[in-house]
Amino acid sequence: MSSLLQLKKDLKNLSNTEKKKKLEKYFKTEKGEYGEGDIFLGISVGDQRKIAKKYKKLTIPQVTELLQSRIHEYRLVALILLVEKYRKGNNAEKKTIAELYLKSTEWINNWDLVDISAPKILGDYYWDKPKNILYTLAESDNLWERRISVLSTFTFISKGSYEISLNIAEKLVKDDHDLIHKAVGWMLREIGKRDQAIEEEFLMKYYKTMPRTMLRYSIEKFDEEKRQFYMKK
Repeated sequence: MSSLLQLKKDLKNLSNTEKKKKLEKYFKTEKGEYGEGDIFLGISVGDQRKIAKKYKKLTIPQVTELLQSRIHEYRLVALILLVEKYRKGNNAEKKTIAELYLKSTEWINNWDLVDISAPKILGDYYWDKPKNILYTLAESDNLWERRISVLSTFTFISKGSYEISLNIAEKLVKDDHDLIHKAVGWMLREIGKRDQAIEEEFLMKYYKTMPRTMLRYSIEKFDEEKRQFYMKK
């Protein structure tokens, strides 16, 4: 049996019917919801990380095949493997993985998949390169590509650079999806944790018109008086 087939078998052996039902509800898999049609086995992220560690020698083609699956846990394990291969890769290998990631966005199609991978792959790769692709993703009709654009900038924020995050937040400040409201608010909050004045400069331009969820997320770490000021728009 190939390593990839054995990995899939190991994951299926960990499946849990009760947890599967809870995950499918949590990740909104019903018709018309953002995760419509996603299939879960019902496995904890911790167990998926253990499986990924066990099969860390899978090749990029094998990981790509795993990523192109309807089963959520297969895709998450594939992304955990890609993140680790990217971290350990040389420049050429990192370029290959970043390009593969951009070609695979149709499979990176739930918020946990985006959040676990976008900052560590695209965010790191584009840190010292032109950011055009992130702006393109921010303007995509695809919800997950827009979230990828936002979350990728987490890496820049962690390095003390806020301009790209703020530019993308500006593009998405009127987005109509709750998952983008949360992502933008989260990144604004992360900026504010490091430099509240910069965050507030952005908020003063947009707090009266930005979605309430985005605003609530962005001011979560402010003191009560300041939170009340922004919420009374």
